[in-house]
Amino acid sequence: MQETVQEYTKRLLSYAEGKDPMRLQQTAPKKLASLIKGKTKKQLARRPAPDKWSIAEILAHLADAELAIAWRLRQVLSNNAIPLQAYDQDLWARTFDYARRDPRVSLATFRTLREANLALLKSVPRKLWDNYGVHSERGNESVNHVVRMVSGHDLNHLQQVEGILKGKR
Repeated sequence: MQETVQEYTKRLLSYAEGKDPMRLQQTAPKKLASLIKGKTKKQLARRPAPDKWSIAEILAHLADAELAIAWRLRQVLSNNAIPLQAYDQDLWARTFDYARRDPRVSLATFRTLREANLALLKSVPRKLWDNYGVHSERGNESVNHVVRMVSGHDLNHLQQVEGILKGKR
């Protein structure tokens, strides 16, 4: 059974609860690089199950998600209460052929975009973190909330990558 939007949000927020979300976001690309170091493209392309993403697909997803977050952050920081369009991650995975993307290029893209997003967040007045966007599926989401969600999203996918490498997923 697929989880609801509320369950998804609660789950992601729980992963980063009590931790510094900016620090978690800063360390995620390094942790991913460490996890895939020395792994072959074949190892990274192996799906743990027919309906589950490979590590390469997860890395492509993280790069594209970071691109979407970059746009959303800039929209919300400059236009409080702006509508935010959701996207279908599975449609993006098929359309943009995540399975064939070079995982190391995806990781480099993710790292670059993440560094830019963190620099942006550090550069704006903290009061702007109260600005919010109106997500088409999840409702009002402040910048502060998005920062915590992204941290949980990272931890979720780091756990998936670790599980795949250990043969548990």
